Amino acid sequence: MTRQMQIIVICVMAAALAGLLSLRTLHRRVRQLAPARTTEEQERREVIAPPISTPTDVTTSAQLFWISPAATDQLAPVTVQLPLSADPAQRAKQLINELIANPPTPAQRTLPPGATLLDFYLLPNGQAVADFSDELSTEMPSGILSEWLAVSSIVDTLGVNVPQISELKILVHGHEIETLSGHIDMSDFFDVRPPAPAPALPITK
Repeated sequence: MTRQMQIIVICVMAAALAGLLSLRTLHRRVRQLAPARTTEEQERREVIAPPISTPTDVTTSAQLFWISPAATDQLAPVTVQLPLSADPAQRAKQLINELIANPPTPAQRTLPPGATLLDFYLLPNGQAVADFSDELSTEMPSGILSEWLAVSSIVDTLGVNVPQISELKILVHGHEIETLSGHIDMSDFFDVRPPAPAPALPITK
């Protein structure tokens, strides 16, 4: 091997080693930044949508619907202990905020982490309106399944825990939208009712 070739080989090896060290440093930096981003998101949420507390709050078992860990195309109820208001509109706000803020795992999340419930209205006839920030639409993963899971998680959670609500209209920043991300029709009210129980298995003797 000529001296020129030796110099080329040494330079290539040095560049490869430097690249490997830079990659490891970058990976470590990303891992260090992940908790910081989580903390910043929590702080942002506390400023924009502080926890809702009312004089009638009582810690109660509630069922919230997130993506099933066993089947990513389905929802599954998770029982949590929450301080919930006796006022149905405030109770609905508390439940939706919990859906956004505290999924059991990131993979079970149904609503974008940057989304915020701006307001919630409940009429005497049982019709309700949930007004979300733009992130509900802009940060929604593309695909009909993602949109269906998002809407269904809200509807099913309210249906189980707030019986005063019969229908739900979803707005984004005070405006009606055609779809969340190009698929599910958002122009009308959604029926709010408890999910149908699983059919009973036949009894064999």
